[in-house]
Amino acid sequence: MRIFMKQNLMQGHFGKVIVVTMALLLSACAGQPDYRAAERGGFGYSERQLTENQYRVNFKARGDDTGAAMDYAMLRASELTLENGYEWFVVTSRETFVDRERVTNNNFGFGFGYGFRSRSSYHLGMTLGDGRKEVAVNLEIRMGRGEIPESDQAYNAAELFENLQPPVE
Repeated sequence: MRIFMKQNLMQGHFGKVIVVTMALLLSACAGQPDYRAAERGGFGYSERQLTENQYRVNFKARGDDTGAAMDYAMLRASELTLENGYEWFVVTSRETFVDRERVTNNNFGFGFGYGFRSRSSYHLGMTLGDGRKEVAVNLEIRMGRGEIPESDQAYNAAELFENLQPPVE
């Protein structure tokens, strides 16, 4: 009888440990902000100066939401324009890529067992990263001051910057 009670206590405690561990793993995966500078070719924005007033702006995101990726690329273009003392920019080139990439499986496993005339064991398995989609937006922009050119591809940087701010969580 005592062994049975001890076994039930162990099962209850072990279950709580598993639930907490899984919650921590899942929250770590979901806790990164969408709009940030890319690190080492990862997700986020990057830019390269082409001339004094021309830049190539890139934004790479998880998933396949091309609208959000385009908004963030345009937001970064407006930031660069304002940071460099310009008032507007024209998008001279625009590309969007959605790529399904096969990722090597990363497996997480945990096992536990004990026994005394009876055997109990617990196994937990989780697969991370069977495959993922990512979207990349590449813009080339030309910045300017004064009157905004008559073009569907010309944007007021301050207005765009204000309108495209990411939601505060």
